[in-house]
Amino acid sequence: MSETNNEELELFREMVLRFLEQEVAPHYEEWERNHQLPREFWNTMGEAGMLCVDLPEEYGAAAASFEVNQLIAWEMARLGYGGLGSNYNIHSNIVAPYIYNIANEEQKAYWLPKMVTGEVVSCIAMTEPGAGSDLAGMRTTAVRDGDEWVLNGSKVFITNGILADLAIVCAKTDPSAGAKGISLFLVDTSLPGFSKGKSIEKIGQHASDTAELFFDNLRVPANALLGEENKGFIYLMKELPRERLGCATQAVASAQGALDLAAAYVQERKAFGQPISQFQNTRFKLAEVKTDIALSNALLQQNVVKFGKGEMTVEDAAILKLATTEMQLRAVNECLQLFGGYGYTVEYPISRFYVDARIQTIYAGTSEIMKEVISRGIVGR
Repeated sequence: MSETNNEELELFREMVLRFLEQEVAPHYEEWERNHQLPREFWNTMGEAGMLCVDLPEEYGAAAASFEVNQLIAWEMARLGYGGLGSNYNIHSNIVAPYIYNIANEEQKAYWLPKMVTGEVVSCIAMTEPGAGSDLAGMRTTAVRDGDEWVLNGSKVFITNGILADLAIVCAKTDPSAGAKGISLFLVDTSLPGFSKGKSIEKIGQHASDTAELFFDNLRVPANALLGEENKGFIYLMKELPRERLGCATQAVASAQGALDLAAAYVQERKAFGQPISQFQNTRFKLAEVKTDIALSNALLQQNVVKFGKGEMTVEDAAILKLATTEMQLRAVNECLQLFGGYGYTVEYPISRFYVDARIQTIYAGTSEIMKEVISRGIVGR
């Protein structure tokens, strides 16, 4: 992580590591088997001051730096808690900034303190069965009816969807305007017309619940509109850099965690009468992974500084996400290979690093979409 406010960061790191050791490590395997975090664990995180840490004190948060927020995600990923890290990022690193940056004061005062304590778990509902990265293809609609909006449609692959008390829902308010006709809504999931499908079973990040959401003539008050009508796409573009920065943090930290596991294993495991760490192939593979991590971390820290200055662009975020998440896949794959057959068993944590990594080049914009964004800055559309 960055050297800025190093003493503060290290104090928070000690707190975070102590929390993860006491509250997560003894239970994480069970959460993976259950495909969900316990609902009360969100309250535990809130009580420990782990949620939305960089919000102002007026909302009950720590008013810590953005880097502390990233540090929490870093340690979760480094220790192999990929599912927990994704849940945390959605709540603290995506939904909370959307509300803080876009909502009016009444909306902030209502939702943010509850998110800080864990009383409210949040999600963001963008992806649809027929529209992932193609926002113009979104079919969920919101129609104004007097003092209410009526929402109809569905979403899929929504992280935190099962436990969510609050959903930021993206919907078409002007279907004729494509991506420019999208609006965002703060939706209380207890309202009639809001329903959740069963948890989607994934190949990795099992502890992170992922759901389908359905809106059947769901009526929300007019003041549930987040920001201005038909400005949703603009808001999404403004918030994407932070979201992708979070993915990059998870990627670099997870790769480092996999390297730590592999480095320890190869010094213990023997073949042909010596530790496999003595074979040149092993040493060179570890050296390559460490170099890959160092390069990605340098790019990550450069963008943390840019973000702090408000200078990180959508293209910067695309380059960062593409580079770091693809690196994560390569690094974790090489580390697993060094475990041999044991790496393919769930008994060894490296296997979880492997399956948890796979989603990183898909969510928050696929690698292919990242390449498209980057290429537009080179040769145009």
